[in-house]
Amino acid sequence: MKQKIVIEVPLKCEKCRTKAMSIASVAMGVTSVTFDRKERDKVVIIGEGVDATLLTKSLRKKFSYAHLVGVSKLEAS
Repeated sequence: MKQKIVIEVPLKCEKCRTKAMSIASVAMGVTSVTFDRKERDKVVIIGEGVDATLLTKSLRKKFSYAHLVGVSKLEAS
């Protein structure tokens, strides 16, 4: 079952975006990583069997702030 994970991370420059993308894409089960910058800086991860807390913890190690906003199931289409 696919899931959508949203994590808030401070993305102040292009280098920060690249670091967040590389950390999130290496996690097991991740199929896509995108950024949502409408309200705040958020990383949207879509994958199957991804451990959201472990991913948040790895982002927190690099950026010193990462907040797990939400995890939701995606319907099969």
